[in-house]
Amino acid sequence: MRAAFLSLFFVSMLNNAAVSQTRQIDLQGHRGCRGLMPENTIPAMYEAIRLGVTTIELDVVVSKDGKLVVSHEPFMSPEISIPPIESKDQFEKGTIFNIYQMDYDEIAKWDVGLKKIKRFPDQFKMAAQKPLLNNLIDSTEYFVIANNLKPIYYNIETKCNPSSDGVYHPAPKEFVEKLIQVLKEKNILERSIIQSFDKRTIQYLHTNYPLVKTSFLIGDKKYNSLKEILSDLGFTPDIISPEFNLINNDLINQCHQQGIKVIAWTVNDRIKIKSLYDMGIDGIISDYPTMFDVIKSQ
Repeated sequence: MRAAFLSLFFVSMLNNAAVSQTRQIDLQGHRGCRGLMPENTIPAMYEAIRLGVTTIELDVVVSKDGKLVVSHEPFMSPEISIPPIESKDQFEKGTIFNIYQMDYDEIAKWDVGLKKIKRFPDQFKMAAQKPLLNNLIDSTEYFVIANNLKPIYYNIETKCNPSSDGVYHPAPKEFVEKLIQVLKEKNILERSIIQSFDKRTIQYLHTNYPLVKTSFLIGDKKYNSLKEILSDLGFTPDIISPEFNLINNDLINQCHQQGIKVIAWTVNDRIKIKSLYDMGIDGIISDYPTMFDVIKSQ
């Protein structure tokens, strides 16, 4: 009897040890969950949270009246946008509606949830608008509390580029200060990552807000080594976030040796998600949080 008890005890201990050693990674819903719901909308954030992401990934731009708007493009994209009747003719003729030249009251008249998108045939269609960042934060924080869930994290990209300062967005200093102000007011600064392809954004943060987590996005620009990335950036960020097909074991190992996390974007294939997990990736951004089931069971 005692032998049987001891046997069960040690099996239980081994099982508990296995659970405690399960590696946790940051599961991020891209633009909420773009493959399933209209991108960068409040319903997309709700669905991503419901599906168990640890972080919601989103993009911000700036309106003419100085408000932070959740949007991937700094203009009304023809792929997802339906204009109000007064703008329909101009939009159909190819006029670019620059969000930096539009007050938010005008932006809110555009629908971004009803148009069918060939790339995302499973995306649920519904009336939706580009939300203000502060409203999105209020809504998601309430959703988490109302459903008795763990606090959610935010990965926020500043959509800016040196070639379009003053045209599609303010200069990095003004952009970042507006973002920091909102994150402070909403008391989520410690749960936020600020990411950008524009190194000026995170360089400014590193100098002026060194405790804020920064992530350097890497895509079209090719680097030959981590050393080259850090030399270009001028400091060591918290996170390097390359397009998934740029990631290999060597890059992950080099980053980990310097205390840098690696988060891959945008991975919409279960086999690749599992492969990156096995490499030791720290986080994965996907349009389909449902695909994370392949590693949640690990």
